[in-house]
Amino acid sequence: MTREERMKQAETHVFKTVFPDTTNHHNTMFGGQIMMMMTETAFMTATRFCRKSFVIVGADKIEFTRPIPAASLVEFIGNVEETGNTSIKIKVNVFLEKMEEAFREQAASGLFTLVAIDEHNKPVKIEP
Repeated sequence: MTREERMKQAETHVFKTVFPDTTNHHNTMFGGQIMMMMTETAFMTATRFCRKSFVIVGADKIEFTRPIPAASLVEFIGNVEETGNTSIKIKVNVFLEKMEEAFREQAASGLFTLVAIDEHNKPVKIEP
């Protein structure tokens, strides 16, 4: 399989329903909850790309462009942006969907850097 095919195959979609236990006093999803789910999506995407263990080493330019109200559906989409020797950058886009109407809009995005590690927590090559 080519690198481009592996990148496409690693695309990860995670869905969440926004229930009251994940919202703040504005009745919108907590920003920290969104960031946690984005981080998990980045981890899953990196793992699916090369089947290695990973740790997160950075999150860059996380932007919240629209609040996500309670009783919404949220989709997190992770894609491999670039790879290094031991690191990988994953872009995560977050989309808001209303449950009862055909409405979908991007609500957040971020870029996450992860490093592949071995059983001794030492960096390892991502690709042979």
